[in-house]
This record gives sequence, C-alpha cells and structure tokens, in this order.
Amino acid sequence: MLRYIIILLLLPLYLQAQDQPRDEIRKSIFFGGGSYDIDEWQAAELYDWLDSIPDLLEKYDIHLISHTDPIGGRQFNEWLSKMRSGSVQNLLLQKEIPEHKITIKDWGFENPVYSNQTYSGMQMNRRVDVILYPIIF
Repeated sequence: MLRYIIILLLLPLYLQAQDQPRDEIRKSIFFGGGSYDIDEWQAAELYDWLDSIPDLLEKYDIHLISHTDPIGGRQFNEWLSKMRSGSVQNLLLQKEIPEHKITIKDWGFENPVYSNQTYSGMQMNRRVDVILYPIIF
C-alpha cells in the first residue's frame, strides 16, 4: 500500500519531467509563395549558424521540418513541402553533413504554427525548420 502511495505522489513529478522540452536549437529557412529556392543570404546564414555549433555531428541529430501555407491545395503543398526540405537537405549535404544524420518530416499545410488566416501568418508558415536535438547518451 505504501508503494502505491509513493507512486501516486511521484507521478506528477514524472509527468512534468516528460513534458519538458529538450534542449533543441532551431533555425528557420523561409521561402516565397510557391517557391523552394533558398536565397544566398539564407544559405550563408545557415552555414554560419552550423559553423557556430561546436561538435555538431557528435552532439546533435538534425531534423528538417517542412511547412507550407494552404494556397494551391493538398497535393501541390505536399510536393512543395518535399521540395523545400530537399533544398535545405542539399545545403546540409554540401556542407558535408552525412545524410544519415538528417531526418525529414514534411507537413505541407498540416499543423501550421502560425495562422493561415492572415498574410503574415502564411508567410511565416512557408519555411523549413532546421532543428538540432541533443544526442542523449
């Protein structure tokens, strides 16, 4: 009985710890409407950002999370989302980051972070998030 009471008392602390965000590092690459081209400025900024992270390949897994706005319909945005993440992946591969270190999730217009009811929200949803998650040993 005492064991169950201890478990019930500690359960909220355990659940709270599970909800804590990981120490991720994030950078977003933004795109024009219907585009998957990355301008030179953003490419250079991405490279500088990656160079600023010590022991990048030893300490982090790289996730590319691609988003679009809803203009153009589902099929077009699924394709566009893949093209955007592919463009960012190509930059990472040119930076000699091994392909096996990169995980991709293409959301298209599903799960928007910003409201697609406004122009500025749609602009913010036209992006690929480059997220570095610490490797837990």
